[in-house]
Amino acid sequence: MAHKTLQEIFAHNERWRQERLAEDPAFFARLSQAQTPKYLFIGCSDSRISTEALMCAEPGDVFVHRNVANVVQVSDLNVLSVVSYALGQLAVEHIVVCGHYGCGGVKAALSPGDLGVLNPWLSYLRDVYRLHLPELNALEADARCDRLVELNVLEQCVNLVKLREVQRALAAQRVGVHGWVFDMRTGQLKDLRFDAARVSRELLDLYALE
Repeated sequence: MAHKTLQEIFAHNERWRQERLAEDPAFFARLSQAQTPKYLFIGCSDSRISTEALMCAEPGDVFVHRNVANVVQVSDLNVLSVVSYALGQLAVEHIVVCGHYGCGGVKAALSPGDLGVLNPWLSYLRDVYRLHLPELNALEADARCDRLVELNVLEQCVNLVKLREVQRALAAQRVGVHGWVFDMRTGQLKDLRFDAARVSRELLDLYALE
């Protein structure tokens, strides 16, 4: 894969800008006024993942938060702020947690080792591994990694349901929570069919915040 120089990036930007204006002279004027996305996409920081390409989305369609291995931690002010803003100010209708097979963070979590500042972050993934140890250890290495990617996505969806703003939006039927996985080997997007309503009911005794 050829990497663009800084000069090429700015040249491409100018071509793109002119093409947009030729198609729609008011495009940037409209874009600068406000954003009204229907989706909040919580994905991995992996450079091979393009949210807009995956979802056939245009600028303004998707509000995006990305971190290593698409983790939703209830003590992470970054992701909490994103979720709160997406629901409270943007009124998104769908929250998607999207992982991907071959995730470097997931691979790292499957093996013990000191990775410095990444250690506490990887502990969240290792907690998911621990919760599903018998199932995962019964699989071969590649299948184990793929399955942990899926289980991690589902667990992060559960973490979303623990949040007050998400609980309120689910109760009012204002939002859906979805778990997806992207397979870079085939280009396919997989829906894990996360059942937010069922999980919400199961968690209410412990995690209800109303």
